[in-house]
Amino acid sequence: MKTKRVINISTFALILAALGFLLISNLTILSPYHTKSLVIEDKIFQGNDPFILDNEEVLIDFDIIKEEIDPYIFWDKEVEKVTITTKDKTVRLKTNSLEAMINNKPVSIKIPVKVHNNKPYIPIEFMAEFFNIKISKFIDKDIVVIDFLEKERKVAEISKNTSLKSSPSLLSFNYRKLETGDIVSIYGDKGNWYYVRTKDGAFGFIKKPIETKTVVFKEPDVQREPYDTIWKPEYGKINMVWDHIFKKTPDMKDVEGIKGLDVISPTWFSIIDSEGNIDNKGDINYVNWAHKNGYKVWALIDNSFDPDITSIILNNTELREKVINQILVYAGLYNLDGINIDFENINIKDRDMLTQFIRELAPIMKEQGLVLSMDITVKSLSENWSLCYDRQELAKAVDYLALMAYDEHWGSSPVSGSVASIGWVEKGIVQLLELGVPPQKILLGIPFYTREWQEKVLEDGRLEVKSKALSMDSVKTRIKENDAKITWQQEIGQNFMSYTKNGYTYKIWIEDEKSIALKSSLVKNYDLAGTAAWRKGFEEPQIWDVLHDTLDKKP
Repeated sequence: MKTKRVINISTFALILAALGFLLISNLTILSPYHTKSLVIEDKIFQGNDPFILDNEEVLIDFDIIKEEIDPYIFWDKEVEKVTITTKDKTVRLKTNSLEAMINNKPVSIKIPVKVHNNKPYIPIEFMAEFFNIKISKFIDKDIVVIDFLEKERKVAEISKNTSLKSSPSLLSFNYRKLETGDIVSIYGDKGNWYYVRTKDGAFGFIKKPIETKTVVFKEPDVQREPYDTIWKPEYGKINMVWDHIFKKTPDMKDVEGIKGLDVISPTWFSIIDSEGNIDNKGDINYVNWAHKNGYKVWALIDNSFDPDITSIILNNTELREKVINQILVYAGLYNLDGINIDFENINIKDRDMLTQFIRELAPIMKEQGLVLSMDITVKSLSENWSLCYDRQELAKAVDYLALMAYDEHWGSSPVSGSVASIGWVEKGIVQLLELGVPPQKILLGIPFYTREWQEKVLEDGRLEVKSKALSMDSVKTRIKENDAKITWQQEIGQNFMSYTKNGYTYKIWIEDEKSIALKSSLVKNYDLAGTAAWRKGFEEPQIWDVLHDTLDKKP
């Protein structure tokens, strides 16, 4: 019995000792970090040097910036250059260089990009303004804290001395003391506790109740909506036409103006080689004629539809810069109002690099007051002609996307058919809208041309199909010469003609006033930005009256 009492007393003593240890431990202030720590809002990055210091200037791991701050930041390992694009800035930083380029203008910086442990580190303090972030350094604790300036956050002011707890329990460890007047950011709550962060990056729990409020460190800048572009016509929707220029720009001085036209896009520029050189057919007299008639000039630049040249250009930062610089030079030389990008036949592997090129070009265009539009195809399964476009991301960068809603049946199609049946055109619009592209950014491409299809059954039973593009006037000639019967195909939204001659069957789905009126009416139905027609010279004069009416141009 005595032995049992001794055991009980011993057990009780051990319990008291354990409780005492817990009570004593609970009064101990523990440090939440024991290593270098980068804190971004409510996330902690430790290990593998999330940041490094150079004369107390902070450089952050590129991968962390891309993951947490700017998904569009770009690192070109070959030339060791970082590119950052914002709404109105293209910033380039090179390793070991104390000169940054902002919209092609040199700016001195304190610390260059550095490569550490085979990874690029970015001087974040220089980039703080572009990223809209607040950087707090606690060098003695080896902690850097980053907050987003325009983020709405809930905060609380500590009303009396308390402790930051390791878990939502009074018996949990104290991480650190909190004094009256300390401000903490609240990132969550659990029962009667808030999960908070101190200004120097310590996380833990504080007990409710405590008065909270919602604040932002900086009021958001007034910015344009994604569809609030640089330029819109004074009346109605945009009426644009491409002007296909062959070897030389024609003399336009005696060419009459076009009723209701807003924008003309001469096909002047082409990237012709893997060094990024641009062939130029520009003519200031053409621009003067256009401006005199009240038209904006958005000169077109293409990639020669060469996937190999395009791949080399897109995947080299310095070649992208070279092309962009040439575009800006020509825009200034010819007093252009905008640029139309017509890059087609692109390797699908270069999809993201095409988007990167547009992101780098767009801010510089905006700074110069130039409208940036880009041509895209209707969605299909073709890798080089459709899947190569990241339509959602491209729409964020450009002012307008011109949906080339034609070539439903292309020149070498094995099957005869319409260039742009109404159902196919409307489906192309809907697909683009379903991707989240704002309708106010979409120009509906319409054809002024059609195709004449020639069919013949060969001896082996195969159907041979050939085609040639025709203007509207040429179609009328075919009708007259062959005394062809015209019928309206409701499901196609076009007049149709067919005739036989010399053993061949000829078919034409006709583009005329009725079909163009039907297609252009989709602009109003879906509240699109307007139309873009391919191409000037293939239309009949009355087509401009049709577009004038459907696009609500000035009487």
